[in-house]
Amino acid sequence: MAKFTLAQLAKELNALVKGDDSVVVSSIATLKSAQSGQISFLSNPKYKEQIFESQASAIIMREVDAADFDGNALILDEPYVGYAMLANIMDSTPAPAVGISPMAKISAQATIGENVAIGANSVIEAGAIVGDNCVIGANCFVGENTSLGDGVKLWANVVIYHNVKLGANCLIHSSAVIGADGFGFAPHNGQWHKIPQLGGVKIGAGTEVGAGTTIDRGALDATVVGKGCIIDDQVHLGHNVILGDFCAMAANTCVAGSVNIGNNCIIGGACAINGHLSICDGVTITGMSMVIKDISEAGVYSSGMPSQTNREWRKNGARYRQLDDMAKRLKAVEKRLNQA
Repeated sequence: MAKFTLAQLAKELNALVKGDDSVVVSSIATLKSAQSGQISFLSNPKYKEQIFESQASAIIMREVDAADFDGNALILDEPYVGYAMLANIMDSTPAPAVGISPMAKISAQATIGENVAIGANSVIEAGAIVGDNCVIGANCFVGENTSLGDGVKLWANVVIYHNVKLGANCLIHSSAVIGADGFGFAPHNGQWHKIPQLGGVKIGAGTEVGAGTTIDRGALDATVVGKGCIIDDQVHLGHNVILGDFCAMAANTCVAGSVNIGNNCIIGGACAINGHLSICDGVTITGMSMVIKDISEAGVYSSGMPSQTNREWRKNGARYRQLDDMAKRLKAVEKRLNQA
């Protein structure tokens, strides 16, 4: 386990040290659980009282919070960002694969870059391009004519279909499927006729895709995910979705086909977005919302119902069923008042 002095960490984080800069720490913990030799952080002021009881050897905090603190601290304007940077420095996550396993099946027509690791039972098909420093875990599949940019990391059991392009330094978590057929069928005489999905998927550099997430290939043009996006577990993006740069999408959200989402959007968990809609830049959609029309102005949008007691819910449900009748009665009253 690597060890760092506060002086070393301050240099890496561009922080100021309050206290003894020779103090050594080797891991990160919460304010409550931290012990000697660990570092913690205070990002939410409501937890400030915990810094005075914490056993951490040092705490990352803002200057205003450190004013009455006698312990060792790293002073940053944004402690949570400092924590994120520190977590990267101290990350001990094992690599998905080391070296190229003799049990991997790699086509002679594939192009494999330098310093690549490929785990057991993974398959790399003809025409695939695997960039330098890529790491592909066990049991992965990389289809024909698919391109993985430099530094791409696939955890175990990832499936990347044919004609998919991943930008540099993308991170794809286990059981994600990228490039499966979009939901394209034509009804005729009471039957469904499959429409082959001929487009691909393009994902920009530095995007992270969560476990179990599915991103369908386009019908004709490609499905596109921008650079620097963070997509949580079990998200579904339908065919020909366009997701802009630096978007965040939480778990269990479903985006139907041909939706165009702008840059820097944040979409909460368990949202549903109807197909063929357009959402502009800078939109935040709170969890469990259903989007059924275009959003053309930046801001925060919500539609999910908050929880309530069953008694309240049943009463409000009964009122909801009466809304149409109430609206008609109200319209009639307004009409009579206007004629009076």
